[in-house]
Amino acid sequence: MDPVEYFRNHLTPRHPVPTDTAPALRHFEGIKAVIFDIYGTMLVSGAGDIGVDASNARMLGAMKETLESFGSTVPPENALAEYFDLIDELHRKSDHEYPEIEIRTVWTALLERHGLSPDLASEACVIFECAANPVWPMPELEESLSAIKSSGKRLGIISNAQFYTPLLFPALFGKELPELGFDREAVIYSYQVGEGKPSRNLYQSMKEILNTKSISPAETLYIGNDMLKDIYPARAEGFNTVLFAGDQRSLRWHHGDDRLIGISPDAIITELNQIQQLIS
Repeated sequence: MDPVEYFRNHLTPRHPVPTDTAPALRHFEGIKAVIFDIYGTMLVSGAGDIGVDASNARMLGAMKETLESFGSTVPPENALAEYFDLIDELHRKSDHEYPEIEIRTVWTALLERHGLSPDLASEACVIFECAANPVWPMPELEESLSAIKSSGKRLGIISNAQFYTPLLFPALFGKELPELGFDREAVIYSYQVGEGKPSRNLYQSMKEILNTKSISPAETLYIGNDMLKDIYPARAEGFNTVLFAGDQRSLRWHHGDDRLIGISPDAIITELNQIQQLIS
C-alpha cells in the first residue's frame, strides 16, 4: 500500500462547523516565526483531534473496516477494546507525564494476537485512521501559509501526531511540508519524542530549535485549537498564543480545568486568513 495514494483516494472534502466565538484580533510586533498545530487547526478533523473516545461509533466502524480488509473475522468490539488496552499498557510503562505511543507498536501486537502478519501494521494504521479520523485542509490554509512564508517568517509545527500525519500533506496538497513553506528543522511530532501535548517539553524543544535561528519565544506566534494542549504550554514557555476557534468539532476550552486559571490566548481567530492581520 502507498499511504499517500490511499489517503488521496479515500479522503473527501470536509468543512469546518462555525463556532459562536468571535475573533479577538490584535497586531503582534516583530514576529519572526509562526508555529502551527495540525489536527483541528490546519486540518479539519472528523474526530476533532488525532485521538477519539473509545465509545465513538466511528472508531468501531474503523476497526471493522480494517479487520475486514485483512480477511479477519475477529469481532471489532473485542479488537477495539484490546486496542485501547494496549495503548493504556504502553502509557503506564512510560516515564513521561503525558506519554505518546508509536501507534504501529499497538497494531503490531494486535495483529499478532489474532494470527495476522505484523508486517501489515503500517497499512492497518492508515486504513484505521482514514476511517476513524477523516481530515481535509482548513479553508485558506495553503494561501495563508504562502503569505506567511512570503513575508519572510519561518513556519513550524508542534503537533500530537503519528508517522502518517506528514503524509497527509502530499496526499491533500500534492506537496511535502517544506514545499508548503515549513522549516524541516522546526517540526516536532509527539510520536517521535514519546510524549504529547500539553507537555511543555515539546515547546521547550521548539525554543531551542528557534534559538539556533536567532528567534526568541517573544518573536514567535503559536496557533492551536485547544486551550489546554496548545495555549497553556505555549504560553508557559513564553510564546505569543493564538486560539483557532474556527471549527466547533475541534475547539477545546477545557472550562473548569485548574491549570487554565488566569490563562487566556493573546488573540483568537476564526479563519486562517486572519493570521495576516496579526503579523503584517
